[in-house]
Amino acid sequence: MTDTITLTGLVATTPRHLVTSEGLSITSFRLASTQRRFDRSRDRWVDGDTNWYTITCFRQLAINVSGSVLKGDRVVVTGRLRIRDWSSGEKAGTNIEVDADAVGHDLTWGTTTFSRSISSTMVEKADAFPPMGSNGAVDSNGAADSNNAAHINGAADPDDSDDQGGAVQFLDPDGESLESAAVPF
Repeated sequence: MTDTITLTGLVATTPRHLVTSEGLSITSFRLASTQRRFDRSRDRWVDGDTNWYTITCFRQLAINVSGSVLKGDRVVVTGRLRIRDWSSGEKAGTNIEVDADAVGHDLTWGTTTFSRSISSTMVEKADAFPPMGSNGAVDSNGAADSNNAAHINGAADPDDSDDQGGAVQFLDPDGESLESAAVPF
């Protein structure tokens, strides 16, 4: 049985990134999660016990976490919980690990700026198609279209005030039209 858990806490160690011999990216860090509660007798907030978790990220998430998360950042983590007992000579304990599905900054404590990354498999697929102008956007006649380029690349177009969307034409490697689809912007 797989238990999914969502945690908030402080990144307590510098995220450690490595790539295995098979090319699998892995990033891990320790997360300190301290619950706070309001103590009515003292009329103030007090810290409870701190729970410690080892967070492990794989593949594209690992790459993005290693470039985005620093020691001391407040984060939100969602993933699969694993609890493992261990012993080493006279010592024994329990490790609580989370295989992360998602990691993000906790916006309760500050702001962040998002920048979308493209995985290497998406780049390989894009390289299979010939370039169609500087950004790959084409108009309904198959010519390079600079007006919708910002929308297709994910950027806002300050000159476009109608927000009605646009048409994107898909081309095969020979430049022939495959289909058209309306894309909301």
